[in-house]
Amino acid sequence: MVRYILKQIKISSSRAYGKWFAKNVVEETFDLDALAEHMSNHNTPYSKGVIKGLLTDMVSCIKELLLEGKNVKIDDLAIFSLGIKNKLTAESEESFSVTKNVEGVKLRARATGELMSKSLRLDATLKKAQYINGKLATEGEDGTGSTGPDNGNTGGTNTGGNTEGGDGGNGGSGNDEN
Repeated sequence: MVRYILKQIKISSSRAYGKWFAKNVVEETFDLDALAEHMSNHNTPYSKGVIKGLLTDMVSCIKELLLEGKNVKIDDLAIFSLGIKNKLTAESEESFSVTKNVEGVKLRARATGELMSKSLRLDATLKKAQYINGKLATEGEDGTGSTGPDNGNTGGTNTGGNTEGGDGGNGGSGNDEN
């Protein structure tokens, strides 16, 4: 169940100023340890420690392959790739320098298979959040400080388990975290 709160756009220069949109509520973030624990509770013969070791190795191998210039696809999850964050454009090929023109490298993840927006629209059920972390949900209490729609999370309305409206995806843009 994807819970949401309603937020009002407060950017006066926006064409959508004063309008309302749905913003998903993130109730908890699972690290590798918590994910391994969760997975071990799904009728698997593997312990939390074995699963965590496997996931830790997977993360390390994905990083290694990305740094070798390869993409890594995990079916029904994402295609992981690297992108370059450019600072400035160069006037010519000869005047280009990594130090002057490149800010860094970023991790990108594009959803695949069952995690793609079109598939999620069919599976996601939306429900307005009444409480977030034990507190009554009110505008501004989602911890983001957001004043407008972000990452395409415009959601939609619940219609018997399906959603209508925005795609809830991020348009294929990547995560800037490593």
